[in-house]
Order: sequence, then structure tokens, then C-alpha cells
Amino acid sequence: MSESEYRMIEILRILDKKDRPIGSKLIADELKEKGFNLGERAVRYHMQILDEKGYTERVGYSGRIITDLGHEKLEKGLIYDQVDFIYSKFEEMIYMTDFTYMTQQGNVVVNTSTIYNKESINIMKKIFESGLSVSPYVNINEDKTAGEIEVTTICGTTIDGILLKNGIPTHPQYGGLLEIEDYHPTKFNELISYKKTSITPLDAFANSNLTSVLDVINEGNGTVPANFRLIPGVAKDKTIEILEKLDKIGINGVIGISDEGEDLLGLSVPDGMVGLSIIGGITPFCAIKEMGEEITLKIAERIQDFNDLTPIATNIRTPFKTPTTEKREKISLVLSKSLNLIQQVNFDIEKQKGNIIANVSYINRDHLDDAMAIMEETYNRNPRYINPYYKLMEHPDDENMVGIATICSLSIDGILIDNGIMSNPTYSGVLELTEPPLFIELISYNGTTLDPHKIFLSKDMTSITAAEGPNKILASVKEIPYISRDDAVEILEVLNNIGFSIYKIGKPRELVFNSKVDNYNFGVITGGGLNSIGAVKEKGVHIQVKALEKLIPFEKMERL
Repeated sequence: MSESEYRMIEILRILDKKDRPIGSKLIADELKEKGFNLGERAVRYHMQILDEKGYTERVGYSGRIITDLGHEKLEKGLIYDQVDFIYSKFEEMIYMTDFTYMTQQGNVVVNTSTIYNKESINIMKKIFESGLSVSPYVNINEDKTAGEIEVTTICGTTIDGILLKNGIPTHPQYGGLLEIEDYHPTKFNELISYKKTSITPLDAFANSNLTSVLDVINEGNGTVPANFRLIPGVAKDKTIEILEKLDKIGINGVIGISDEGEDLLGLSVPDGMVGLSIIGGITPFCAIKEMGEEITLKIAERIQDFNDLTPIATNIRTPFKTPTTEKREKISLVLSKSLNLIQQVNFDIEKQKGNIIANVSYINRDHLDDAMAIMEETYNRNPRYINPYYKLMEHPDDENMVGIATICSLSIDGILIDNGIMSNPTYSGVLELTEPPLFIELISYNGTTLDPHKIFLSKDMTSITAAEGPNKILASVKEIPYISRDDAVEILEVLNNIGFSIYKIGKPRELVFNSKVDNYNFGVITGGGLNSIGAVKEKGVHIQVKALEKLIPFEKMERL
């Protein structure tokens, strides 16, 4: 992306945050704060281009506003930039926090959530009383006409900002799911890195099928969203002192803090650093989701004056006991598991025999015919994007369930490597089939413990079976050294003819479907092996989605 494009994206971001038209002087001032030294004349030049593209619109002499097309451009037009932007957004929010705990004055970082059932307020109050939140301070605005209630809550990023203002830098690492046993935090089960995703990590896990906040409240066992960051070891005592003072004024949510260089909740802490874990600010809303209520979440959405917030609950309980200190099995990112499976792929492209990596999802045997009909219809309607191969397998424990194995796209990496060509699985994403197709979400294989495609399916982010509008399907990005391009293309074309889903073979430094690859590499876009399974899920047939399950012989598979 050129410097000019960066500037225009930043202008769109500035307009996106405003609820009124603004002029070139204010835009120039805000750009300067972001490191872009543009005068008003240069801003007006860029704004003219944005007007012509339909991304902005002049409103009389008041200035400009961002259009719906501009919002769309920000959300999905530069997805490779969005991957980097998520982390920078948190850095910006941390910097803008100026809350002083001594005077209880200043701005804090807030999440804004929209609920649609007024009864949820009473439920939410009980959840805050349980202590499973960063703070009971909230702001509630009801729009009776729209039937919506906006609830503003304090985000855990506020604590990072307070620490920074007191000279203690924090380094956000992961958002994830934390396992609780008998009220003792034990270990993180799932993680997503803040630096490797276009989705805010905790937003990816805010799903009723992944959290069990209500079980933690009622029984002391379950899974809650939480964050993990690092701070310098020499700052530990000062950090604890600040956290204790924050607790007295109603800002806490701290789950645990490690000793210097000691693991915390299953995560490694480097020498000289201390690990700090804080409850996810969205935890109360995850509990509401678990009750089947509709809710819209926006995490670290903006900063707000602390004095605009009031406690929703008093007599807050201490939710957790001391985190367990026993050594836990190390948490491995999905790339580690993937590389070991990739190593075992031995598919012979000439004989069309050998092991490939399969996803095995499970369905009730009574629903199998419906599932197979959906898979066949989905493939016939769009054979270019759907892999036709499958295999039915017995469930290891339940005779009423049957497995449907599909080819995982990581098989292609294995086949290339088995033929002496390095292939690196880089991202999994949601690909919107516009013209040309564009990725609208990306999560790095090297930044998550869960298969990204499973996350996208759990959040209903696909539209594989949509009859109208652009379909949104699962796809992956691979990087291959340019020196091996000719040999790689030859193999990829053969695989595509066999039926492996290969959508695009890029060129060096080319944005492939709007995803970016490293210099001296080229990108390859392949279809997700769970697309046919996602189609079944979209049609309302219950299926247990699994990914990266096992190796199976390709020759044993059938074709739709």
C-alpha cells in the first residue's frame, strides 16, 4: 500500500470516529498526531479523491462525513492492514487513557454493547455482583423507539492505560478462554494473539458455545474470557500497589500475576518479565449470550469520561481463589499441530494415493441423509469453490453419531513439501466472492490455538449457501518462495484438476484477494476444507464441527 493510500485510510478512520461533519483543519491536526505531516491543502486533495470514490461526502460548509461505502472500505477493503490495525488500536486506546485513580478523574476505555431485552439488565446486574467483570461502573442508554439498550462498560485495556500513565509499559499478548475449577483459575484453553488477527481476540471467543460464565457463577467450574499481558519484572511491586488502589475504587478484574520469569495459567513468561491476567470486560455479556439472548458487542470501542459511569451493583464478591501454580501442559498454537500433520502427508499426485489431512465433523446418524444432500447441492451449485471429497467414518464412542471427513487445505502444504517445495500456511480467513473475491477476515495460523475456520463457523460469519448477495466462504493463504514458483504451479494445477480447491496463484509482492505476503514469496489461496460442513450448519442441521483431526488415505474417499 502506498503512502497516499495509508493517508486516505487514516482519514477514513478519523471520520469514522466522528458523529458529525469535520473539516480539513481538524483532520490535518489529527493526522499530525498519528505521524502524518499533511497540511490542510494536502488533506483537501486527498478528500477530493475520497469524494470521487464515494467514500466520503461533503455536508455544506461543515466538512465531510464517511459514507456507507467508506465504512465498507474500512471494514474489508484493506484486510491486510486491518490485521496490523487491531493491535495498534489497543495501543492507541492505552495511550489515550488518562484516568487518575487518586482523583477518580479522566477517561477510561469502554466496550459498548447493545442488548434487545430489558430483562437482560437484571440478569446483568447479578453477573456484575458476582465479580466477573473489570468494573461495575456502567452507562445505560435505552432507545425505546428502536427497542435497543446500549450498555457501556469498562474495558480491561483501561488498566493497561493506567499502568502506562504511571510509567509501567504493558505488552498485550493474547485474548483467550480461561478454565476455572472450583473457583480456581487453572489454565488458558484457547488463545488468539493480538498481533495476528483482524478480529479482536475476545470477540472471536464471545460465543455461547465456547464460554460457560453462568456455570462458573453457579458452580465454580467453567470457562471465561480473559486477557494475558507482560510487564517488566522490576515493575511488579509498583503494579501490585496500583492494582490494589484501583480495586478500592471499583476497577479490578485481575485474575493473577506471576513471579518474574514464572509461567502463569499455562503460558510461558520470559525471563525479566511478569505475566498479568485480567478478566475479559465482555464477560457479563457472554453470560447473557449463554442464556440465548441476542447481543451486539463492540470491544475497546472508545474512551469515555469515568464520571459518566455509575455502579450497576454493590457488594461485589471476590469471584476467584488464587490461581493454581502447578505445572500445566504447555499451550501450543495451531501451527505447531499443523506442521506435524503436514509432515506426515505422503499423497502421490501421479497415482492419486496416499495420506492427506482430514477434518472429521460428527452428526447424528438420523440427519446424515439431509447433510449429504446439502453438501451435494452446495458443490453442484459452485464446484469451483467447494471440495467434493468426503468419507463417512464411525464415531469412536457413540454409535448414534457418524463422522464426515473432508480434506483439510493444509494437505496442499504437505503435498508441496513432500515434493521439495516449501509452503507456509499463513492465514485462514473468510473470503467474500465479489469480483474480484476479497478476504474480509484473517487470523494467522501462528497466532491462535483454535483452527481459525472453526472460529468463523462458530460465529456464523459465512454465507456459503446464500442464494442472494455475495457468498462468504472459508479460504486460506499460503506463502511459497518465489524461486520454486514454476514447479509449485505445475503441482498446484494438477491438484486443482484432481479436485483440491485452489482459487488463486499469485505473483511476487502481489496482493492475492487482498491478502499480503512477504517479499520474495508468492501467495496461494486455497479453499477451506470445512466449506461443505459449514453449508450443513447454515441449513440448520446440527453438526459438531471439527478441524485438523487425522490423516486418512485419499483413495478411500468418495466424491459428491
